Amino acid sequence: MQNLITLTDPRSSAAEAYQSLRTNLEFSSLEQPLHSILITSADGVTDKSIALANLAVVMTQAGDRVTIVDGDLRRPQQHEIFGLSNQAGLSNWLSDGGPAPLQRTSVEGLQVMTSGPLPANPVALLSSRRLADALAELQEQADYLLIDAPPILAVTDAALWASKVDGVVLLVNAGRTKRDHAQRAKTVLEKVHARIVGAVLLDAERDADISGYNW
Repeated sequence: MQNLITLTDPRSSAAEAYQSLRTNLEFSSLEQPLHSILITSADGVTDKSIALANLAVVMTQAGDRVTIVDGDLRRPQQHEIFGLSNQAGLSNWLSDGGPAPLQRTSVEGLQVMTSGPLPANPVALLSSRRLADALAELQEQADYLLIDAPPILAVTDAALWASKVDGVVLLVNAGRTKRDHAQRAKTVLEKVHARIVGAVLLDAERDADISGYNW
């Protein structure tokens, strides 16, 4: 598994930040259920897939059963992050049905549904009625579904996902994501009546006054 700071250095400030994100999401679910969460970005400069994988790890470490769904049917990464086969996954399942092609990871309690072979028309596949039924089936097997989607402004895929999940987390990259891109992404999500539960700033400078508490 690559780039999972929550496993390689769980006491680092970055790992602690993912723990804080998990806690914030848990509190967000007190008023409304938050079992399926879409993780996306405004544009392609943000490493959303690695961020999602690290969030999934800290959720399982807290005792939750988590399923990652690689819904990026254009540039999938979850199979590479966790070292899994991508011969069968979401695309096959939506097209052909059958048992959910879930794969276990070395992190106990964490399963992944990879993207599967890249379809010729991802939008058509994600627009099918089968998607909502598939998500409902997966939710019965986990406490949380974390769905990796393409950037909001690049293609329409993320907007299709956003209308079918309990909440959306928008990732932006400090110093790289343009302010107007972030605002446009928020507008797109609002148009499909997505529930935006928060935005996460990645690669921000560390505040030494806050992060200097050692243990």
